[in-house]
Amino acid sequence: MELVEITPRLHLIRDAFVQAYLWQDDDGLTLIDTGLAGWAPGVTAAIRSAGRDPGELRRIVLTHYHSDHTGAAADLRAAGGIEVLAHGADAPVVRGEQPATPPVLLDWERPLYEQTGAETKGLTGPPCVVDRELADGDELGFGGGAKVLAIPGHTDGSIAIHLPAHGILFTGDSVSQMDGVAIPGVFNTDRPRLLASFRRLAALDVDIACFGHMDPFTEHAGNRLRAALDGLA
Repeated sequence: MELVEITPRLHLIRDAFVQAYLWQDDDGLTLIDTGLAGWAPGVTAAIRSAGRDPGELRRIVLTHYHSDHTGAAADLRAAGGIEVLAHGADAPVVRGEQPATPPVLLDWERPLYEQTGAETKGLTGPPCVVDRELADGDELGFGGGAKVLAIPGHTDGSIAIHLPAHGILFTGDSVSQMDGVAIPGVFNTDRPRLLASFRRLAALDVDIACFGHMDPFTEHAGNRLRAALDGLA
């Protein structure tokens, strides 16, 4: 598992194509997504590699319910003192109370989706308690005023996290990039809603955009998102 510094307060934790983000405040840590089931020891080791104590982890914010984002949440939460946060529309799926909604695949997405094995392995990770259900506009207690943006389309309860004080945006799987060009995320339950959410995110003034997969944009992120708008379809 690799730990990559994006800024002194922000690190990327990744293994192959799966990744999560660690945000550091002086009074505690926040994890944006958790990676797959079995990742908890690696996340704990990454926190130590960043020079912090895993006991400082205060909250886990889940951008959506897919297993590569929620898989380690239950194991990490079991350490105690950690809140798990997810949008109210996705929370029942994270808790295991409702099944996941399968994506509506475009023809070109189907071979890629089959490669992920999601159809046989399942879309969700081990069930996890959700301590706080989020809604659009909620403020979170980290990053100098982190705000929740509801961006449905990838899943009904997909969210982005915006840190206006730092010019940082966490997009989950609603946005990605290919060869340095921003693209809408794939494997969506409702692509028209996903594209509307992409446009909402592109309107933000951000320098850094952290995606659910692929390397983040570390400069001029807002401009790069807006540059992709003409190609949306």
